[in-house]
Amino acid sequence: MVSILLLLQAHRRVTARELARRLEVSERTILRDMDALSGSGVPVVAERGAGGGWSLIDGYQVKITGLNAEEIRSVFLARPRLMEDLGLQQPSERALLKLRAALPEGSREHADFARQRVLIDTRGWRERGESARLLPVMLDALWRERRVRFVYTRIDGEAAERSGDPLGLVAKGSAWYLVARVDGETRTYRVSRMSAADVLEETAVRPEGFDLAEYWAQSESAFREQLPKYYATFGVDPEVMRWVRYRGWRLEEETAAGERMRIRVRFDVEEEALQFALSFGAKLEVLEPAELRERVIESARAILAKHIVR
Repeated sequence: MVSILLLLQAHRRVTARELARRLEVSERTILRDMDALSGSGVPVVAERGAGGGWSLIDGYQVKITGLNAEEIRSVFLARPRLMEDLGLQQPSERALLKLRAALPEGSREHADFARQRVLIDTRGWRERGESARLLPVMLDALWRERRVRFVYTRIDGEAAERSGDPLGLVAKGSAWYLVARVDGETRTYRVSRMSAADVLEETAVRPEGFDLAEYWAQSESAFREQLPKYYATFGVDPEVMRWVRYRGWRLEEETAAGERMRIRVRFDVEEEALQFALSFGAKLEVLEPAELRERVIESARAILAKHIVR
């Protein structure tokens, strides 16, 4: 009966035969349900003849969703790439169409407004995109609560077979990660590094009280803390700042220093800082640390020796 209400609200007038076809029931069941709706106070009316059918009295609306304008817009924000990765693009589109049909007519404009103005694309301009070929396999295992077996290649190039209980999937930018319980520990695996995967018939065991969002927040924080850190301070010409921001260097501090800018940048290792310093030539001066300054001077001399005309 709720489905009947949504269809009548979306299409104004629908025949009993069409309702029966859409809901996969008999016309007799539709007529019985119409009597029940009428008896419960819903103003459904039937019109006979060509162009007739069942409809709601003009102006009658059932706000079944109970969503306000901001909530509607948030639901309809377009994120097709993530749904495509999961193999759920078409079901997602169908679900949004059904939800739109369920909205009161005056509220549908909020859904259309959001979809025509905001598109979420998770990939960067220079990214070739990661392989999400095995993502639907992982999603299937999660939905059916089954264990998975997969071949995983580590950063060092070594590949090994893993079996475990899948706990969740996380999209970080354009990369997908599987959170799984393997060998008694909760671990994170990058889906693009999986070369093969199978869903097993064994039932997966989910730790009691496990919360995916909480685990990911803690895991992400721990990962960031473990990242190598190397800080260096530079004096740069103002035009260098355009490239610093464009390239996404991790800028920690930025202050004006006369005609130049004084910046402190975080790198992973000293070699990365050296490459950064050399890339801007005389437009940049290393202020700290002293050992990086010495390495830049040595590298500049070596470059000059290689290129000087003899």
